[in-house]
Amino acid sequence: MTQVTETPLEPPFFATQPDIRLIAADMDGTLLDGNDELSEDLWPLLHELARRKILFCPASGRQYYNLLERFREVSDEVVFIAENGTYVVRHGREVSSDCLEPEVVGRLVLAVRELRDSGVDVGVVVCGKRSAYIERADRAFRAEVEGYYARLQVVDDLLTTPDDEVLKVGVFNFGSAEHTTAPALDRFRATHQVVVSGDHWVDIMNLTANKGEGIRHLQQSLGITRAQTMVFGDFLNDLEMMDAGEYSFAMANAHPALRSRARFVAPSNSQNGVVRTIASVLGIPCKV
Repeated sequence: MTQVTETPLEPPFFATQPDIRLIAADMDGTLLDGNDELSEDLWPLLHELARRKILFCPASGRQYYNLLERFREVSDEVVFIAENGTYVVRHGREVSSDCLEPEVVGRLVLAVRELRDSGVDVGVVVCGKRSAYIERADRAFRAEVEGYYARLQVVDDLLTTPDDEVLKVGVFNFGSAEHTTAPALDRFRATHQVVVSGDHWVDIMNLTANKGEGIRHLQQSLGITRAQTMVFGDFLNDLEMMDAGEYSFAMANAHPALRSRARFVAPSNSQNGVVRTIASVLGIPCKV
């Protein structure tokens, strides 16, 4: 068997160091490596960014409590853009949110049940502010969902979900989300976003909700400009984020559509591309 090795890519360097005040980075496929781990080199970098008064934002489709668990030791130094931009939290307080109407949530649950009944191996997650909720409870499905949701409740019927504000509905497909789940939910595209957020995930949100909007809420509240913003992403749910920062980076492993939307390319997530690129662009010593 021929072994395929990844071609190393050097992080970009700018002759003039930009005035960066806000950095947002996606998690899966971007900040996390292939083993779902954060680099140990990230922590000293975050402390240095905080010292320079540069705000760092994990920007993910993941639940806020999942992100908080990952960044608990530096939670006062970062802002969380969770659930694909529908929920932005700083210092434990909501900065902005964009919630679905309960009637829409019900229709989505029924649509996913129809897809499941047609033979597709699929399950739905109703993502609330306080918790995420599932009605499919088999071990295989729970194993996939628990990696993204630190607070998760199994309920008998998602149509009677406990009283909570719903930020988005996530759908996990053990097959291809882009080729199976997304087309099955096309009927919602006229009024809502149906976003392929990973090989197996589709997220449904309001038309006004995305990571880019989450970043713009922060920019407006903190007086930070697009020219002072750096962003990193790899997949289709990062597209709008590329428009929110002048210094937009697609990872070398990014989806082709994302690479065409970004201005620059960073080394891949397996090459610690986010940390190395930030260090290179901002002139911060980095051992990797």
